[in-house]
Amino acid sequence: MKFLDRPDVKRARRIILLAAFLLSAFYFVPMVTAIFVVCGALDVSRHRKITYDLIEKYFMARGMTTWLLSPLNLLADLLSYPNKGQYALADLPPGHRAEIEACVRAFVDNGDLIKAHVAKTMGPSGRCMLAFKWYETEQLTDLKIPAFARNYRYIKTIAISVFNTRQRTSWHFGPLRLTFRVLYNLDPIDSPDVFIEVDDTIHYWRNCPLFIFDDTMFHRSINDVENVRYCLFMDIVRPTHAERAFAAAVQAASIIAGSFKRLFYRHWSFVR
Repeated sequence: MKFLDRPDVKRARRIILLAAFLLSAFYFVPMVTAIFVVCGALDVSRHRKITYDLIEKYFMARGMTTWLLSPLNLLADLLSYPNKGQYALADLPPGHRAEIEACVRAFVDNGDLIKAHVAKTMGPSGRCMLAFKWYETEQLTDLKIPAFARNYRYIKTIAISVFNTRQRTSWHFGPLRLTFRVLYNLDPIDSPDVFIEVDDTIHYWRNCPLFIFDDTMFHRSINDVENVRYCLFMDIVRPTHAERAFAAAVQAASIIAGSFKRLFYRHWSFVR
């Protein structure tokens, strides 16, 4: 059993399984398979820092969900403004900015209340999420913040992401490019050991508490200090030439968003 658990053996097994799957798929549905392979390759090529780890996780691990959604994500790119990958608030249209600013103000104004509530419910968990909305679906929570209960045009998910001391995520991909991820750090620690890394860029929270990015890019978050990290966590509809089509697509995605939550955040605890 120890032999089967070795990293090189696991890697070889993944490669063999992927090769067997692709050979079978090309035999039975060659055109469909070719479309997914090409779309996956285009999706990966958006990264400036392409490593074996990125390729393995995209095609052979948790990133396979993003790969299977790559035709939809590439279509979303065609219907949207050019994807910069990472954004300043000023890069977004006025409507997006106003909604983000309203939620950030509410987050900061209720910071002490949020900390006290999470401290009571988090327990020994390494990472937890206090969700208020998930793809527009109201979440059960004992903490009521009126600004988070409002119906927004562009913001679809509102939550608080909490990292306990000395916590980090592995490298991973988000599933859908219909939305962008917005994070705001409540109390940025003056340390180079607290950051989020996306592709070839490291964003240090001490330099700016706000970070907006395309979360289908390869990324990870690090909190390697003796302080708890609290971030406002939002998904916002990306600026697009086809707003109605995107609204309908996000509405459709909300039907399976609950499954995404459990799949992509299975190492997190969800608190009320």
